[in-house]
Amino acid sequence: MKSKSDNKRRTMIGGQALMEGVMMQGATSMAMTVRASNGALLTETKRLAPRRWYNKVPIIRGCVSFVSSLIGGTGALLRSAEVIYPEEETPSRGGFAFAAILGLALAIALFIAVPSLIVGFIPPLEGKVLLSSLLEGGIRLVLFVAYLLAVSRMQDIRRTFMYHGAEHRTINCYEKGMELTVENVQKCSTRHNRCGTTFLFFVMVVSILLFSVANGAMYRLGWVYESKMINNLVRLGVRLALLPLVAGLSFELLRLLAILPDNKFVNVLRAPGLALQRLTTYPPEDEMTVTAITSFLLVKAMDEDPAVPAHAFGEMTMEELRAFVGGKLTGAGVTEAAETDWIICEALCIKRGEITGHGRTTREQYLRAAELTEKRCEGVPLDYVVGKSEFYGLKIKVNKSVLVPRLDTEILADEAIKEIKRRGEGTRFLDLMTGSGCIALAVASNTAARVYASDISRRALAVAEENFAGREITTYHSDVFAQFPPEKFDVIASNPPYIRSGEIESLAPEVKCQPRRALDGGEDGLDLYRRIAEEAPAHMTDGGTLLLEIGYDEREAVEEILREKFKDIECIKDYGGNDRVIKCTLKSGENAQTGCEKAE
Repeated sequence: MKSKSDNKRRTMIGGQALMEGVMMQGATSMAMTVRASNGALLTETKRLAPRRWYNKVPIIRGCVSFVSSLIGGTGALLRSAEVIYPEEETPSRGGFAFAAILGLALAIALFIAVPSLIVGFIPPLEGKVLLSSLLEGGIRLVLFVAYLLAVSRMQDIRRTFMYHGAEHRTINCYEKGMELTVENVQKCSTRHNRCGTTFLFFVMVVSILLFSVANGAMYRLGWVYESKMINNLVRLGVRLALLPLVAGLSFELLRLLAILPDNKFVNVLRAPGLALQRLTTYPPEDEMTVTAITSFLLVKAMDEDPAVPAHAFGEMTMEELRAFVGGKLTGAGVTEAAETDWIICEALCIKRGEITGHGRTTREQYLRAAELTEKRCEGVPLDYVVGKSEFYGLKIKVNKSVLVPRLDTEILADEAIKEIKRRGEGTRFLDLMTGSGCIALAVASNTAARVYASDISRRALAVAEENFAGREITTYHSDVFAQFPPEKFDVIASNPPYIRSGEIESLAPEVKCQPRRALDGGEDGLDLYRRIAEEAPAHMTDGGTLLLEIGYDEREAVEEILREKFKDIECIKDYGGNDRVIKCTLKSGENAQTGCEKAE
């Protein structure tokens, strides 16, 4: 039977919380993952310099590790701030380094100098080496805990401590032999034996012992002066000189307790440091956990394979970008593989044929691709995401003010073009309820007809007029024919709203987010067909042709509506074999004078 320890794995990968992210570092590499303001994950990896001889010498390696962690950690924080707040002015590296040195000086003053000075000015403690050292250490520990309690109440610091928790949980999950999923990671502890908080606790403990020895040595050597000020300065100087040794011994103690097997004795030694971690680690949100997992896996892959290249924030090969975008879309239920390429093309401003030969992305290109991908995953149609559609071989601008042109609507445009060509030059054509203007533009591009277009929505007409740029197409703002001039047309085509009101909420997200006015055809879906059948004859020439797109199950109902004033009614099927377009001819001419409001 397997014991619980059989599944445990050892790793020396460690980490650090960043501004909205997590840094992980292994034996040969380092990775940072941060979450940008738009929710996109940004990663950066680096290869570390080879380990030197002093990285293997006990105590010395602890001092070196402390200094390198301070420098590297400060740099990582600065780098994450640059990425998270690109629009804000962040300190220069020199300024940030100065701030870090100043912070270190203040920490030494608060946790070393202040306790030492307090104890030094208490007369009853003169000569009592052990008691004064214990009191000094106690004051230091109280100040440290009070400091952690105070900063943990700051919102930004608390979020950083949550990312700290995500880092610990990820490493714990891996060491338990579990798969690195958000669900598994969130089950693990936010405390870890190799945490920097535990290291600082050991610094407090080791300093008590070393400073006690130093105090005793000072008395034996006669380094005691009549002036308390001089005595305190000497004591402080000795403590500062001993700090590297304190850091080195604390590092070795931390390392030893981390690799020792669990038992009652070892657990007792670990307990205070783990308890203190309750102040610096908090349960993370799922998104925070994802950043930690991402950094860990990047470092693990680079440590295992020296050929894996490093990259800066936002840099991706096309293969990586395709995998990222495609994975997101697949996870959201978008299965059309071509959508991945169209999003990439839009983000990078390139043609589809240029994707393969394109180099690495910039951070701005990646963020743009991530933003577009996120919109698509939220159910926004691809055409809205990229801002354009293809219709009848034409590029059509679209936005949320208009319906996305459908492939089946090309049947309607094609029938209108055939009818206009049959009638010859000078045919007057109206695209009623034009929306994006796709039908009118297809007709204008493929015939010599005089083309008109109308819509009830001024926003939709604004989009149509952008698409009509350079074409002689007249537009009208009108509710069906209510505001039309006394114009007569040879051919009228329309794709009116035909979805039943009760069915709107059951539509797919990418359909439901389109203008409701362009979808909702009333209780039975036929409201606009009744109005067209009633109002269109007054604006048609004798023998004029009416073409209407219909729902797949509306043929009989629409034919019945048209039968009173139209003849030669026929139905054309779409590419899927469904009834899609009704074509009919006006029985007799009618004329009505109405007002007009021409679109501005």
